[in-house]
Amino acid sequence: MGSPLLLGPMLRYVDETSASIWVETRADCLVSVHAEGRSWQARTFSVHGHHYALVEVDGLEPGSVSPYGVEIDGVSVWPDPDSEYPASVIATRAPGRRPQIAYGSCRTSVPHDRAGNRTHGVDSLRAFALAVADGSQPRPDLLLFLGDQVYADSTTKEMQAFIRSRRDIHQEPGKELKDFEEYAHLYQLAWSDEANRWLLSCVPTAMVFDDHDIRDDWNASLDWKKKMEATSWWHERIVAGLASYWVYQHLGNLSPRERAADELWQQAAGGPDTAASPDLTAALDEFADRCNEDPTSYRWSYCRDFDGSRLIVLDSRAARDLTPSDRGLLNAQELAWFDDHMQGGFRHVLVATSLPFLLPTGLHHVEAWDEAIAQGAWGRPVARIGERLRQAVDLEHWAAFQNSFQAVAAIATELADGDRGPSPLTVTFLSGDVHFSYLAEVERDNGARIVQAVCSPIRNPLPRFMRWFSVVMSYGAATPLGAAAAQSAKVPDPPFRWKTVKGPWFDNNLALLQDGPDGLTMTWHTGVVEDGDERHPRLEEVASITVPAERDSKVSS
Repeated sequence: MGSPLLLGPMLRYVDETSASIWVETRADCLVSVHAEGRSWQARTFSVHGHHYALVEVDGLEPGSVSPYGVEIDGVSVWPDPDSEYPASVIATRAPGRRPQIAYGSCRTSVPHDRAGNRTHGVDSLRAFALAVADGSQPRPDLLLFLGDQVYADSTTKEMQAFIRSRRDIHQEPGKELKDFEEYAHLYQLAWSDEANRWLLSCVPTAMVFDDHDIRDDWNASLDWKKKMEATSWWHERIVAGLASYWVYQHLGNLSPRERAADELWQQAAGGPDTAASPDLTAALDEFADRCNEDPTSYRWSYCRDFDGSRLIVLDSRAARDLTPSDRGLLNAQELAWFDDHMQGGFRHVLVATSLPFLLPTGLHHVEAWDEAIAQGAWGRPVARIGERLRQAVDLEHWAAFQNSFQAVAAIATELADGDRGPSPLTVTFLSGDVHFSYLAEVERDNGARIVQAVCSPIRNPLPRFMRWFSVVMSYGAATPLGAAAAQSAKVPDPPFRWKTVKGPWFDNNLALLQDGPDGLTMTWHTGVVEDGDERHPRLEEVASITVPAERDSKVSS
């Protein structure tokens, strides 16, 4: 039968005195967390026959590090007494401590053996977990996952075997996910590795989706959405994708106060004395359907303040406005929320968005040009070509939604110039998605620095021929040609100029961001197999960059 604990414990939202611990269990049960001689409990809730709990641990001391254990119906299930890893701990935030954040995106779930490492490279998250476990890498304050935590459309052999066990894989949607049951299995494949599971049990995590969590190019355009809605399977898929995202990823993003105001959580939190699990199936499916039909009905974005830094995590997928006459990567309500939270008074303002805000300039101009012609700048026949190109080559980043790009650029500039309160040292965009990493900086004479730091993939490298194509599109002849094409289609000039300071590199990697006295230091790390030991890769630094606190200092590598 195995352990009654299927997934977790996962340490999610943590502040100075409280922590949220998420689990998936085999059956309806009472989940207890024990630490420092105290215990906290929560009853599970169910969705489509699966059982989950989120235990709110409160009354902790600021800056404390507390080993903890988990019981199910009074029986200890975590930690495993035979585990080779250290005790799982809850580390609360310490007042005055500047945060260290690990981040990245795009991680496929294939075995950590020679075959898996040959086809997908070493899992940099697992290499990082092993380094934290042996003490060679300090435990960060937050793990920020910036999209494509799971791949619902590009499934592994293990996932396809599960699909075949329950339906005909040759009928639509084929090898892609169909329903909540398949999403639940996909998350198990993603989070069951023992090293990563241990890491997620003792490092707080925050997450946001990107397209592959649902499907490639999700909400690229109204034309894309209509094509999906015309299929026989899309409605079930989008409902299952958003419902499972709320359970597995978004619920833990919320603070206790935010959860208390969430209508779904109010139904889920029946309390430890509830006789049986509240069943959220119907309510969650209805909620997911409503979110898809009306993106303004729920906000997936969220904001967290650390000592000296503000982190704004933006939904750049579900919150799009696809109306041809008013296209936006952020709809009006989402843009207003972002505008409200872009305030001064912090050392750093970090904007986490799965899609890079500042693409390499060549690619930026190509995407802006493609949007213009797809919208009819060169006539209707060419518009159809532009739309096909947009979907074929994934031209749907911020640059391809010029209304949103120009608006966010203006907001970021105002913040950097001190027009929204005391100017921060940096306005830093953290992103993934593109399967290569780089650092770019806006050319400015004064005020705060505006930088873009990309870390992608964690484990899903581009094929080598695609690397060449990406470099040409981003940095080669596409730069002057793209600029000329964008100009010919009457695309507005960007409000500032930027350049790549470091990169690109294509390793599987996980980035670390540290606010220090000399400025913002970012390092990228990858896993390296030594002596054929595929399951215990060594963590190796790929790049290190410091963005100095002083305006007239140069970025150092």
